[in-house]
Amino acid sequence: MRNILKFLTLALLLIQGLVSKAQIDSVRLYLPLDYNKPEEYIIAGIETMGNKYIDKNAIIFNSNLSINQTIKIPGNEISSAIENLWKQDYFSSVIIYAKKIEGDKIYLVISIKERPRLSKFSLRGLGKSESKNLREELSIKAGMLINENLINKTKREITNHYYKKGYYGVKIDVRQDPDTFPNKDILRIAIDKGKKVKVYDIEFVGNDALTDKDLRKTLAKTKRKKGKINLLKSSKFIEETYVEEKDEIVKKYNSKGYRDATLTFDSVVRLSDNRVAIKIGVNEGRKYYFRNIVFTGNNKYSSEDLTRILGIKKGDIYDLSVLEERLIYSQNGSDISSLYMDDGYLFFGVTPVETKVENDSIDFEIRIVERAQAVYDKIKIIGNTKTSDHVILRELRTRPGQKFSRSDIQRSIRELSQLGYFDPQAMGVNPVPNPGAGTVDIEYKVAEKANDQIELSGGWGGNRNQANQGYGQQSYGYGGLVGTLGLTLNNFSTRKLLKPSSWNPLPSGDGQRLSLRAQSNGLFYQSYNFSFTEPWLGGKKPNAFTTSIYRTNQSFDNKPRTDPLKQFIRITGASLSLGKRLRWPDDFFSAFYSLSYSQYNLQNANGAYGLQINTGKSNNIEFKFALSRSSTTEPIYPTGGSSYNFSLAVTPPFSSFSGKDYSSISKEEKFKFIEYHKWKFDAENYTQLFGKFVLATKMRFGYLGYYNKALGLSPFERFMVGGSGLNSFGQLGTEIISLRGYPDRTITQNAVGSGSSAGAAIFNKFTCELRYPLTNSPSASVYFHTFAEAGNAWVDPRTYNPFDLKRSAGVGVRLFLPMFGLLGLDYAYGFDWKTLRSGLTQKPGQFHFFIGQQF
Repeated sequence: MRNILKFLTLALLLIQGLVSKAQIDSVRLYLPLDYNKPEEYIIAGIETMGNKYIDKNAIIFNSNLSINQTIKIPGNEISSAIENLWKQDYFSSVIIYAKKIEGDKIYLVISIKERPRLSKFSLRGLGKSESKNLREELSIKAGMLINENLINKTKREITNHYYKKGYYGVKIDVRQDPDTFPNKDILRIAIDKGKKVKVYDIEFVGNDALTDKDLRKTLAKTKRKKGKINLLKSSKFIEETYVEEKDEIVKKYNSKGYRDATLTFDSVVRLSDNRVAIKIGVNEGRKYYFRNIVFTGNNKYSSEDLTRILGIKKGDIYDLSVLEERLIYSQNGSDISSLYMDDGYLFFGVTPVETKVENDSIDFEIRIVERAQAVYDKIKIIGNTKTSDHVILRELRTRPGQKFSRSDIQRSIRELSQLGYFDPQAMGVNPVPNPGAGTVDIEYKVAEKANDQIELSGGWGGNRNQANQGYGQQSYGYGGLVGTLGLTLNNFSTRKLLKPSSWNPLPSGDGQRLSLRAQSNGLFYQSYNFSFTEPWLGGKKPNAFTTSIYRTNQSFDNKPRTDPLKQFIRITGASLSLGKRLRWPDDFFSAFYSLSYSQYNLQNANGAYGLQINTGKSNNIEFKFALSRSSTTEPIYPTGGSSYNFSLAVTPPFSSFSGKDYSSISKEEKFKFIEYHKWKFDAENYTQLFGKFVLATKMRFGYLGYYNKALGLSPFERFMVGGSGLNSFGQLGTEIISLRGYPDRTITQNAVGSGSSAGAAIFNKFTCELRYPLTNSPSASVYFHTFAEAGNAWVDPRTYNPFDLKRSAGVGVRLFLPMFGLLGLDYAYGFDWKTLRSGLTQKPGQFHFFIGQQF
C-alpha cells in the first residue's frame, strides 16, 4: 500500500503543463510532501508518446535526460527537461510523468503534441500585383513550423511593409486551417490596409528670416496636402523619411548664415485616421558673416592667388558648406584642393579653423600642409575581359613617372567612357598612395559591355512612277519591301584575324571599327557599303584613319543591264580620311581631313529627282575639313558638356579652267565634273537641371554654294529637310535632315516648289529636348523626352530668313541596345502644316521611327 501511495504521489508531482515552462509542483497542495527531504531515483527507462513525425531519440536527446541518470524528486531535473523541449519550439504541449517505480528505479514518459508545419499561405484583401510584391518581402516559407513567433513575425513584416507606404492603420487577421496533408496547416492571412496617412499641413514656429514656404521646400519627400497644386507630388507621411529630412531645415539655415540654428521641438498630430499635421519649432539664432580669412603653410601659391580661388570676401554670408566646397571639391574643379592635386600634391591637406567670433563676424585661418609632390608608379587595369590593355592604356592621361593630377584621372575616365566599350556607370578608379616613397599606384576598374551591332530590318520603299507629292512632277522611286542587313564591329582586331584561338567569338579587342552594310529590294535597288577605321594609325598617336567604299544601283524598269534603253542610276565612290586630336586651343578639339571620289552614272534617267540630266556621268572629287570640340560626358546619354562641329567641303573649280561656254552646252556636259563649296555648323549643349532631368539644346546650319554663276548650283549634295531623317531610299547625293512633325522631305519640297526636287541649298534647324532616363545600364539604356524644334529650307540663299521657321513639338522614347544600336519612336505635332504646299501634309500629327543617333 505504501508503494502505491508513493507512485501516485510521484506521478502527480511529475505532471508538467502547457501554461508554464516552470516546474509544476502543485501536487504539494494535496499531499504532505517534505521538500526539504527529496528522494533520489535512477532513470531506468524513457518512453515518448504523441510523436508522429519527430524521432523518439531526438526528443530524449533534447530533453537532456538519459538512462541511468540520477534525479531528485522533488528536484530541478524534470522542470529543466520540460524547459529544454519547449525551447525547441516543435511542440504545443509537453508533459513528463512516471509510468512506474521499482525501488529506486523510475520509468518516465515524455508526452508531447507536435506543432504543424506550414503547407501554404494566402493573402486576402489585396490586388494580384500588390499581393505578389508583398510575398517577395515576407520571410514566411512553406515547411516552417507554425507557432506564435511565426505568426507575430509575419504580422510585423506586413505592418512594416505598409508602414513604409504610409498606411498606419493596417489590420491583420490570421486563421489556421488544417490541410489534407498530415501535420500540415494552411495560414489564411486577411489584410485590411486602411487608408494612406497624408500630411495635411506643415507649420513652423519661431521662423522670421525664412518663410514657411522656404522651409517646406527643404522637406523634399514630406509634402503637405493643404494648398497643393502639383498633383504629382505625394503628401504621404512616412515617419522614417521625415526624421531623416528634419536635418535639412537646420542645413538651410546654416547656408543663410544662421550657424546656431536649432529645432526646438517637432510634433506629429493625428487629425483623423488618414491625416496628420506637423508642427516644428525653430530657434534661428544670429546671422553671421565671414570677416578675415588668412592662409598659413602655403609656399607653392601665394595667399592672394588662394584668396582669389576661394572667392569668399569679407562681409559674405557665413556658409560653412560653401567654404568646404571651395577648399576641397567643387563640381567645376575651381577649388584649392584641385589646384594643388592637379600639380602633384596628392598628400596635400587643408583645414579651416575658426580663430575668432566677434558679434556677427567670424575669422578663419586656413591651415595648409603641402608636403612633397607625388608621381605615378604603377597603372593597372582590371575588368577588361575583351579589350586589350594597350587600347585602354593609350587613352589614359596618367603615365608612370608623371606628376599626380586629379584632373588627369577624371579626364582618363571620360576618355574610356567615350570609347563605348565599357559601362560608364560601373567605371571606377582606386588610388593607392605610398607617402613614404612619394608615389601612387592607380587602379582603373572597367566593366565590358556589348557594343557590336547587327542590323536586320525591313521598310517600305514607296511605289514607282507616282506623281510627286501632288504637284505634277514624276517621282522615280522603287517599290516594295527594302531589306537591310548590316554588321558593325566596334572593337575589331585585324591583328587577331589569322589567330582563331584568340577570337571571342570574333577577332576583337584592338579598338578598330569594321562596318558592312547591304540594302536591297530585289531588282530595283541595291546598296553596298564597307568601311574600316584604325583609331591609332601607327600605334603612337590618336590619328584615326578611315577608308570606305560604296556602290548603289537603282533601276526604273525590268530591262536587262545590257539594254541601251534601260533606265538606271549608279553611284560608286570611295574615301580616305584622317582624324587628329589637337592640343590647342585645348585638348577637346580634333581635326578631320578627308578626300573622296564618287561617280554618278545615269542612263535614260529622264530628269530623276529634278537633276534634269538624262544620260551621262557626273564626277565628284571632294576635299573636306572639319574642326570639332566635344566635352560631352558620354556618347549615348550625355548629362553634361557640349559639342561643336564646323566643316567645309570643297571641290576644285573645274569651270574656271575648262574653257567651256556653260550657257550653250548640254546638262550632261555641264555637270560632268561637279563643283561646289559646302559649309556646315552643328552645336549641342547638355545641362543637368534637377534630379535626372537633362536639357539638350541643339542647332544646325548648312549652306551649299557655287563658284560660277553660269554653272549655278550643283544638283548634288543638297539638303532634304523634314520627317525622321531616315528615308534616304531613292535620294541622289542629298543630305537628309530630320524635322519632326512633318512627313519626310516636305519642308524642302515646300521651299523648292515645282522647279526641282533635288533639294535645298540652305537650311536651319533648332531643337530643345528635356530628357529623363528610365534605365542606363550596359544591357539597355532607355530615356523619355519631350521636345520642341523648328527649321526650314531655302533654295536661293537670297531668300534666306532665319525667322521663317516651321515649328513642331512632341514626345518620344529612345532605346539603346548594344546589339542593335539606338532605336527611337517620336510623336510630333507640326504647328505650321497648313503653310505647306497643298498635298505635302496629310495631317499635323506624325509618328517617326529612328535608327541611329539623330540630330
